Amino acid sequence: MGKDVETREFSREDRMRYRDKVRQCLDAFARMLADSPFEDGRGMSGLEIELNLVDEDYDPALRNQRVLDALADPAFVTELGQFNIEINVPPQQLQQDGLARFEAQVRESLNAAEEHAASVDTRLAMIGILPTLRRDQLTPDVLSANPRYALLNEQIFTARGEDLLIAIDGVERLHVRCDSIAPEAACTSVQFHLQVAPQQFAAHWNAAQAVAAAQVALGANAPFLFGRELWRETRIPLFEQATDTRAEELKSQGVRPRVWFGERWITSIFDLFEENVRYFPALLPICEDEDPIAALDAGEVPRLGELRLHNGTVYRWNRPIYDVVDGRPHVRVENRVLPAGPTVVDSMANAAFYFGLVHRLAEQDRPVWTQMSYGVAEENFHTAARHGIDAVLFWPGLGSVPVTELVLRRLLPLAHEGLDGWGVAPAHRDRLLGIIEQRCLAHRNGAAWQVETVHAIEGAGPVGRDDTMRKLLQEYLPRMHSNVPVHEW
Repeated sequence: MGKDVETREFSREDRMRYRDKVRQCLDAFARMLADSPFEDGRGMSGLEIELNLVDEDYDPALRNQRVLDALADPAFVTELGQFNIEINVPPQQLQQDGLARFEAQVRESLNAAEEHAASVDTRLAMIGILPTLRRDQLTPDVLSANPRYALLNEQIFTARGEDLLIAIDGVERLHVRCDSIAPEAACTSVQFHLQVAPQQFAAHWNAAQAVAAAQVALGANAPFLFGRELWRETRIPLFEQATDTRAEELKSQGVRPRVWFGERWITSIFDLFEENVRYFPALLPICEDEDPIAALDAGEVPRLGELRLHNGTVYRWNRPIYDVVDGRPHVRVENRVLPAGPTVVDSMANAAFYFGLVHRLAEQDRPVWTQMSYGVAEENFHTAARHGIDAVLFWPGLGSVPVTELVLRRLLPLAHEGLDGWGVAPAHRDRLLGIIEQRCLAHRNGAAWQVETVHAIEGAGPVGRDDTMRKLLQEYLPRMHSNVPVHEW
């Protein structure tokens, strides 16, 4: 959500005024898309990584403010839970050695963060879901101190009118009720940003939706929650349920969820912002002083604060972003489907695969989304989350095929072409996409390694599941810091 707010109560007048302001922003945005010059991007990309904090016993450490104080680095910020922090990596052009610069920046920042965190007896864990988390640790008390989190929690549960149910049936079953959005803090992700010209946005967003399943299957790294082996990427169903504002009756009526894959291919970025306004009531109806229409009439670039804040409370797996930097507006696709980790180089290989593949698919004369129904893309997505690298996905021209075969036969060559189109240096292209190839050949990603390791620990002798999860993390963290890709673990 990225916006600091103060604790407050909202009146009916606040909500009515906010709805009017959001619609004004939408009108202004429509005018801008028709008449205003936007930055075209030319391969400008960004990266965010969410991290867990653990103590000397590998349990979650509620110390994010102490760690941030020790870091004193504005690139690191709080996240929802006190055992989370996030790093925002400065944007880079993808061309030439852009991906290598990203990797070097992230490794340098994480090494410095690990050193400073150690000064407050804390370690960093880059993983989709912290396996040592217990149900009794995810209460309202673990939310970070920033008032926006408490306010968001209050508004979601006011909208629901009841506790939420986390129900995930996987290898094992988990059914628990929760009285806060704290379970959302269990979900730690890596987010890729790609800036594009507005007229190219729809093609890149559609492409991102089409390949989301392959991304999740290859990158799955969250098979455990509360000691249960669930989906290979349990983050997906957990996040969908942990911020659901709908009571059961509203679900039955077909009301859209706020964590949303969507329901159709688009023809313009405007489609997504318009859906936000049409389908989703405000969670944080906070108005700014700017009159967006007056700003446009005066020749200024409006910040569209209400539209952006509202967009930040609709959790699409590929989210549209409008922003203004140095007085120039731009739009970008924020890809949110992947978990953090296992290593920095694995994350950069995932980035190379995504940036290259999406770019190439967006350029095709007969795009893949014209050959595949939207419902199939969504079914692929959840199949990939459930089964990970063992998933069987549908792809036009191939039918239902193992994801590893799909990637090796069809998607990796396209990703190579796409990175060439961005001007990525061949050595960096081949190194990172080679990791994706070897991951497919070895049939091993983070989730597969975690499950295999847990089964080995339990097979070696009687041990409780809590101790098993600690041993898992004890094995994981040194490998994470080694930066050896997970297929070699």
